[in-house]
Amino acid sequence: MVPMWTLPIALVAGNTIVLKPSEKVPMTMMKVMSLMEEAGFPPGVVNLVQGTKEVVEGLIDHPLVRAVTFVGSSPIAQLVSERCRSRNKRCTALGGAKNHLIALPDCDIESTASDVVVSYAGCAGQRCMAASVLLVVGDEEGDAQKKLLEKVVEKAAAIEPGTGPGKMGPVIDSNSLNKILGYIEASEKEGAKILLDGRSWISKMENDEQFGKGYWIGPTIICHKNKTDKAMNEEVFGPVLSVYHVNTWHEAIEIENANPFGNAAAIYTNNGGYAEWFLTRVRASMLGVNIGIPVPREPFSFGGLYGTKSKFGDMDITGDGAIEFFTNRIKITSKWPTPSVPEYVMGVEKEQQEKSVATTDHANFAGRM
Repeated sequence: MVPMWTLPIALVAGNTIVLKPSEKVPMTMMKVMSLMEEAGFPPGVVNLVQGTKEVVEGLIDHPLVRAVTFVGSSPIAQLVSERCRSRNKRCTALGGAKNHLIALPDCDIESTASDVVVSYAGCAGQRCMAASVLLVVGDEEGDAQKKLLEKVVEKAAAIEPGTGPGKMGPVIDSNSLNKILGYIEASEKEGAKILLDGRSWISKMENDEQFGKGYWIGPTIICHKNKTDKAMNEEVFGPVLSVYHVNTWHEAIEIENANPFGNAAAIYTNNGGYAEWFLTRVRASMLGVNIGIPVPREPFSFGGLYGTKSKFGDMDITGDGAIEFFTNRIKITSKWPTPSVPEYVMGVEKEQQEKSVATTDHANFAGRM
């Protein structure tokens, strides 16, 4: 997905590209490269390399590589950014996320529940815009709060394993699966209540002829009693939703803004004034109102908040931020002597007479990207 955002902008800006896909999914970009060749891309304009750490370091260190973009985990994003900085190279490195959804009592139950489930379980929760925490504002035993949570669980439980509409696929590998299982088990030990347990998918899919070799974990919903639980604060990167009840708006803001990430957040309400209150206080770069995956569309840029674990380096990977990243601003200041061509002189004198202008400034200021 991300290369499909950056490639068009980088190419239109006049750059050549070297792509290094994740070693976990090397084949997708191989197919894209074949399509580019078929479409008539000149050789050498878009290039593909495969590998891990050594290849990344080689690309960053190569003198012909002028700028580097990266999307991945926060620790690696920081390492990439620091290595680029030490070599005086431009870099935008997007890291992880801990995206919070805040549901007010006046939100529309049906649409909010659907959006929450799509946000946290879509792509098996393995995307940087996936919801991770649902903060339900108001009395835990309140009618609206109970109905919302029941509807979220109902819709998530209806998801089937698979790759078609209304279904959810596996996570990427065994390391990812074990990490997710670790957070679920830790939550149980910390006293949280499992409202929907996706671990049932593991045995369910073991003998499936078509999908049995995948790393399956179903949509999981955990209701926490303690806001310090690991799953409430760390990036799980899977189809796991942590639910926590808060009494006040300020408590919701305090929890969201205390997390070290700054990628996305959303508020669910039917009141524009309520939404505005949260939008001016939440600490994240991409905000949604009744939208759990608030990906901004061009010309606005996609990227995390400066100074958080969601973003290292400069600018963004789409929109005007990417235009700025993939180009150089060239500033031109010039001044020309007054032309002595008779036609020009006669024209200037006539213009001065008509406008009663004593002098003409021939300085010119221009810029280009």
